[in-house]
Amino acid sequence: MDSEFTRKSKFHNDHPPGESPRRSQPEEPGRRWRRQDFHFELPPDLIAQHPPARRGDSRLLVLDGATGALDDRRFEELPHLLHPDDLLVFNDTRVIPARLHGRKTSGGRIELLVERLLDERRALVHLHASKAPKAGGVLLLDAGFTATVLARHGELFEIRTESDRPLLALLEQHGQIPLPPYIAREPTERDRERYQTIYARQSGAVAAPTAGLHFDRALLDRIEALGVAQTFITLHVGAGTFQPLRVERLTEHHMHGERVEVGAEACEQIRAARERGGRVIAVGTTAVRALETVTDEAGIARPWCGETRIFIYPGYRFRCVDALLTNFHLPESTLLMLVAAFAGHTATLNAYRHAVERRYRFFSYGDAMFLNRHRPTV
Repeated sequence: MDSEFTRKSKFHNDHPPGESPRRSQPEEPGRRWRRQDFHFELPPDLIAQHPPARRGDSRLLVLDGATGALDDRRFEELPHLLHPDDLLVFNDTRVIPARLHGRKTSGGRIELLVERLLDERRALVHLHASKAPKAGGVLLLDAGFTATVLARHGELFEIRTESDRPLLALLEQHGQIPLPPYIAREPTERDRERYQTIYARQSGAVAAPTAGLHFDRALLDRIEALGVAQTFITLHVGAGTFQPLRVERLTEHHMHGERVEVGAEACEQIRAARERGGRVIAVGTTAVRALETVTDEAGIARPWCGETRIFIYPGYRFRCVDALLTNFHLPESTLLMLVAAFAGHTATLNAYRHAVERRYRFFSYGDAMFLNRHRPTV
């Protein structure tokens, strides 16, 4: 299935340079990581249900991965943590209004969440119904058009819309913004703007790269005025980002695939930052996954487009990213595991306990962290 649905381009390669298994010294030699190693207690009232009044009006917890030291700041202070030779890497994916409702011809209600656009009329979707439709089944969408189920691929259904208009245009007109499952309310028109970065331009995500939600134009201008370089990659975030692990041992987990494209300009910016002694700073875990996917053992990032299934957890040796800006993540999630690999497992869980005690706001509309990389000794 992967080869059939991978988006081709001049950068496409079947084997991303950085996605081969790592043979590296784990943070704790001999430790077999389990799901519960990444658990923390979170009071439900700390889960942000709405964005702050304005972008950037958030708190920022700074974690030094080398020492474990913590510093409570405001997000507007981010420029003070940057150096003129640094490079910020942003994910410019754009969230599509991917949720539709309708019914089967039998009358049963359905909810459809687009996971991936395959072409102008075909898509892979999550389909919630009392009984799963079979191939050839017709879906009657409330938006006024129909779709035919072509096939089932594991948990996803392949559908084709029966309309003269492209599916993306139909979604833009009729679809709902797919807020994360932990936001217990219906999306509003305000979410169409706020659950989207101001630099989003490549349509295809069904979840926002949330670290970027904090930036407004004024803050980006301040950062640019400092001489900090900026570049963009694309990783279309899928609904799998919210899926819990269904296995106990991390080595048994199969990561969901997400489409990524890193162009020649971004690779050149990374090379230049290295040459001048600056840091590569990923804005969000999605940027980390994209950059580590395309960076080889020698630390060279190469242009590439395809599907990544890279799974980063403690023991992983980072090849590209030096610092990370990210929001707080779900307990036992693959994103928390990535952060623990980046800043150290003990330091990360201590930081999360600190954030709970200080009542930081969690998840997509919540507060942020800035982390310098943990560098274990071999």
